[in-house]
Parts: sequence; C-alpha cells; structure tokens
Amino acid sequence: MLNRPRRLRKTAIIREMVAETHLSKDMFIYPYFVTQGKKHRFPITAMPGIHHFSVDELIKDVEQGLKHGLNKILLFGVGEEKTKDASSSYHKNSIVSKAVVELKKQFGDDLYVITDVCICAYTTHGHCGILHKDYVNNDESVEVLAKMALSHAQAGADMVAPSDMMDGRIGAIRKLLDRNGFENTAIMSYAIKFASAYYGPFREAAGSSPQKGDRKSYQMDFRNGNEAMKEGLLDEMEGADVLMVKPALAYLDVIHNLKQNTLLPVSCYNVSGEYSMVKMAAKQGLVDEQKIVMENMYAFARAGADTIITYHAKDILQKKWLLP
Repeated sequence: MLNRPRRLRKTAIIREMVAETHLSKDMFIYPYFVTQGKKHRFPITAMPGIHHFSVDELIKDVEQGLKHGLNKILLFGVGEEKTKDASSSYHKNSIVSKAVVELKKQFGDDLYVITDVCICAYTTHGHCGILHKDYVNNDESVEVLAKMALSHAQAGADMVAPSDMMDGRIGAIRKLLDRNGFENTAIMSYAIKFASAYYGPFREAAGSSPQKGDRKSYQMDFRNGNEAMKEGLLDEMEGADVLMVKPALAYLDVIHNLKQNTLLPVSCYNVSGEYSMVKMAAKQGLVDEQKIVMENMYAFARAGADTIITYHAKDILQKKWLLP
C-alpha cells in the first residue's frame, strides 16, 4: 500500500505535529452569575461547580481565574426586582452595572468584561421582551434592550451581548451606543439562538423561566439551517462585531456554516444542559470528564468557533487540560 494514514498517528509527537485543530487559553470565556448582597457564594444545584456570587466574592474568584489565564468573562445578573416593563434591567444601580464598575476598578484592562443583555430575568413573566396580550412586542422590547446595553457600557463593559433574539436589536443598540460616545464598545450578538431544551439548568440559575408559554415565537426553530444564516448575516449588517451560535454541541453544522459565510469572529455557547450532563455523567463514573470535555471543545473549534463560552473553562485552565 502506498497510502497508510496510520503512519502519522504512530506516536504522540507526530500526532501533535500534524494536528489540524488547536485550542488556546485565549479562546475561552467563562460565564458568571452575580447577585446582590455581600459574602454570597451559593452553589447552583442544577449546575455542579457553578455558583451565584455577590460582587465581593466575584472579585475574589475572578482574581484566581486570572492567575490561570482566564481573562474573559460573561456576566448575568440574578435576583433583581421583576416588573412588567423590566426597568430594573437598565437601572444605573443594577447588579450587573455595579459588578462591572468594581471589576474594571480592580482589574482594568487585564480583564475583558462582557455583559449579557436580555430582560428575561427582569420581567414578572420571564420572557425576553415586553408582553402585549401574551405576545412579545418586538420594537418596544428593542428599546428596553438598547437602554440595558447602554447602562452596561456606561458602567465600563468592554462588550455587550444581546441574547433576546428580537429583530433589529443589534442596529438599535449600535446606534444608541454610538450616539452616547460608546462607539468602541463591542457587540457580540447571540445571532443564532435556538429554542432549545438544553437551557434547563440555566433557567434555575438565572430565575428566568417563562411563567406562561414558551420562547418559540422569537428564538429559532432548531430545524432551520438556512434561516440561521439569515439571522447571522442580518446581525453582521446591523453592526455586530462577533456572531454567536447557541447551543453548541447539537449545532456544529450551524457553527461551520456560519464560519463559511461571515468574515466576523464566530463564538459558540456550550450551554448549561450540555455542561450539566457531562458533570453528572462523570460523577456517576460513566465518562472520563477531562477526555469528554476536551473532545467537545475540539469539536467546537473544528466546526469553526473562534471563541468558546463554557462553564468548563475554569477546569480546563486551572487543571491544565489543554496540555497534550
């Protein structure tokens, strides 16, 4: 035989030399849930190893992460007052704004702070927009989301990440940020966010489950690949700086197709359900946690993800799982 592909698999050295996909610590973004109060560090039952942090405890945890190269975080606010109009989402004293101020004061440009922009955790009904007769009003919701993004930028956020899936929200946020002097605040769009069953544990963590109905009228139908590309390219046209696919594991084809159709960086969100399934299977001895986590991370990168948002990031970097 002239062709023996196994020649290039014979030893670890040759396998590393010809590996087609590589990961680096710079690709990982770690999500945090921040809440009011002090000295709070409460475990989230549905997400083993993940906690709610008050700002003071958040700073301690971020400091430890920085020692291992974990310098990009995504913030979610938890426990704010819930109202029909979600006004607490853009209040200057919101917990996310407070956290951003303190994080930037403590770490400056050593830490890149991204904030989630969505109002599901701030509404009495748990939907990602303003309800009118049980239907989410798109344009009214966009106005609130833009105010929320601006409040985060004013607090010092480096990047805002709208996750609501309202039409036109990227353009509206970009215009409001620019009009107020925040033209350098980047936008990472949850451009392709599917109505997925993989979000279950997150909804416990964020207290954001819909009280009635579901989110299928605004989050994407997981059967639709072409529509996913339409959503991503519309957000690129409206001024997004990074496009995200969420969830990640069941949507590797979408990540790949998006990468082929945009010149923007592509991110993916390895969501709570994907994370918790691995953690619980590992606890039962059904899988090797390190091996399955890293297999998933390489799958995301192979599909085309430039950055990976994952709750596994702390383990990956602190336990040195990136080493061959």
